[in-house]
Amino acid sequence: MNDNVDKVAPTRESVEAELLRRNQELTELNEKLSLAQAQLLQSEKLASIGQLAAGVAHEINNPISFVFSNFGTLQTYVDSLLRVLVRYEEAERFIADPDVLRSIADLREQVDLAFLQDDVQVLMAESREGIERVRRIVQDLKDFSRVDAHQEWQWADLHQGIDSTLNIVNNEVKYKADIVREYGDIPEVECLPSQINQVIMNIVVNGAQAISGPRGRITVRTGTREDHVWIEIADTGCGIPPAIRSRIFDPFFTTKPVGTGTGLGLSLSYGIIQKHRGSIAVQSEEGAGTTFRIELPIRRADADDALETLS
Repeated sequence: MNDNVDKVAPTRESVEAELLRRNQELTELNEKLSLAQAQLLQSEKLASIGQLAAGVAHEINNPISFVFSNFGTLQTYVDSLLRVLVRYEEAERFIADPDVLRSIADLREQVDLAFLQDDVQVLMAESREGIERVRRIVQDLKDFSRVDAHQEWQWADLHQGIDSTLNIVNNEVKYKADIVREYGDIPEVECLPSQINQVIMNIVVNGAQAISGPRGRITVRTGTREDHVWIEIADTGCGIPPAIRSRIFDPFFTTKPVGTGTGLGLSLSYGIIQKHRGSIAVQSEEGAGTTFRIELPIRRADADDALETLS
């Protein structure tokens, strides 16, 4: 009887092994919960940023619309006034009173009328261009955020989304690199446009941050392969060392200094592309640069995804 009890009684080693196994499971579960919480917070931040961008764009768009309209009318008025002024100049020779002629000549010299007539047209043209640039920025903000779409799957022009995103991140890139667009002929894609824009933004900003020293280049290419479209984003930055290349999509992994990166950008990008049933791959050479290649199905593969929202 004692022999049977000895056979079934757990040993200290087996108890310790079981405790270690359960501790490992709890550790892994805790890591997954931490990642899920971080992704949720990041998603909420992105949604808030999108809502803020859309709100700002809407608020700016209203005054810009009437300023732009008024500016068109003002241009017409200025042109009319300048035509009247030309006629007055032509009529000066018919003025017989020398005192009047002298006062007109003095005033012409005082205001530098010739310069004013030329410069007012230049100022009007520059102001009009400035207003048009603000209108484009506002439209880019609206295209980038796409909050009005409520994260619904829709057919989207990827080139328009890429262009809007490049304009939004221009301040991050313009001092470090030139943007080169090599767009192919691609169809519209059924996707969540604001999420794809977020992926493009993450990769382009990372590419710009990888460029130091001489001015670099970021090239964006697009094309089709069977029932997929592909996007390549190539930079001439420092490249990714082979030792960490396999970890760049890991949550919280970052080589940036503390306070400048969360390590979630590429991880979230990977999740977004996976959600679209696509793929994202990287090729890199130290000292030569990095290329990310994204492939997306033209049509959403799983109809059940229509009910999904950003998670």
